Amino acid sequence: MTLTATVHHLEQIPAPALPQVPPTYNELAQRFRPIFGRIGEGAVQREKLRELPYEPVRWLREAGFGRVRIPQSYGGLGATIPQLFRLLVELAEADSNISHLFRGHFAFLESRINHTDEAVRQFWFPKVVGGALLGYAMAELTEVTGTSATITQQEGKWILNGKKYYSTGTIYADWIVASVLDGEERVSVALPATSPGVTRADDWDGFGQRMTGSGTTIFEQVEIAPENIYRRLTGKDSYAQSYQKAFLQLILLASIAGVGRAVKRDAIAFVQPRTRAFGVMGASSPRNDPLVQRVVGRIASLSFAADTIVEGIALALQEVHLARLADTADEALYVETEIKAFQAQQIIINLVLEASTLLFEVGGASATSEDRRFDRHWRNARTAASHNPAIFRERAIGDYYLNGTVPDAAWIEAEKEKEEARGRKDISS
Repeated sequence: MTLTATVHHLEQIPAPALPQVPPTYNELAQRFRPIFGRIGEGAVQREKLRELPYEPVRWLREAGFGRVRIPQSYGGLGATIPQLFRLLVELAEADSNISHLFRGHFAFLESRINHTDEAVRQFWFPKVVGGALLGYAMAELTEVTGTSATITQQEGKWILNGKKYYSTGTIYADWIVASVLDGEERVSVALPATSPGVTRADDWDGFGQRMTGSGTTIFEQVEIAPENIYRRLTGKDSYAQSYQKAFLQLILLASIAGVGRAVKRDAIAFVQPRTRAFGVMGASSPRNDPLVQRVVGRIASLSFAADTIVEGIALALQEVHLARLADTADEALYVETEIKAFQAQQIIINLVLEASTLLFEVGGASATSEDRRFDRHWRNARTAASHNPAIFRERAIGDYYLNGTVPDAAWIEAEKEKEEARGRKDISS
């Protein structure tokens, strides 16, 4: 007999309005820009030493960055979604590793903000307002179910066992959110990162985004509190997954766009003081060379386009969020926003990869100096772009426009069938 976890169900009631007067972006930026500046000053050194940014994460934690999206009525800063993503792009310009490692934190919080159960907010928001950071341990190498980690009942307790790969941000986190199996059912669990039996390894070996903490997390006989076991969204609310996927994708795109800004910044800073140009005898001024100006102009334009697309998707997500609060969001709105995020992914990746390659056209061989580590821009953008491979999303976009196929339609239908089967079983019993 399969044991079924005690789980939280979404109540079919509108999410309550969360009244707040959002701060202006300048107010938020004034709070965090000095920290972003300090983070940027150490980015190259951390890259050289592969030094994990524990201290920069602490600076952001102490300044309240983790609670920036939590409504003011709960002690947060009450930022809108567009404001959050503008901050993430600025942070990514300083160090895209750090903006990326907050991916699970902000995505999980967003799901709590949009949750219909007030008890969920009352449980999580005080923790985050108090400084707690959240990390995701979702992905695995297995190809069949997507997860081999399991929870089982042992002597009346729920016990977690398994291994997760690509646990971005978890090494910095106070709480870990993981996807696991309860029998044949996929659920999510939350647990303190320091729970007995939890091992977090910094063994991420990608050539970019090296300091995101995207290593392995191992769970060995870890006890899980029943109230920290969550059923995934089902039925009508399955489509809210589209919102979450778009949100998660946009955090990656914000990191990539921030790399584009860093490329622009470094191109300008590299060229302005130079007094020597290729093929020109004696002193010269590359900043006045039309060819160099053209390259910098192209880099600036590519970065601007990436920024603009991120802003557009953030506005689309804000529209869905407000519709969710007003209980007017429908399947079409969710899916359209997800498709927009997929389309943005196709373009932003190429924009920033082109910019990060063009950077080397303004400086010749001296631009390849290990001291500058300009190569990190391409490596970081390429690595972030490799998450959720764009080629699969491109196919999903085409299928949607040609055939009206909703992304993950098969998964959603399977979840509906499971929910209906559970309902029939409950009635028969």
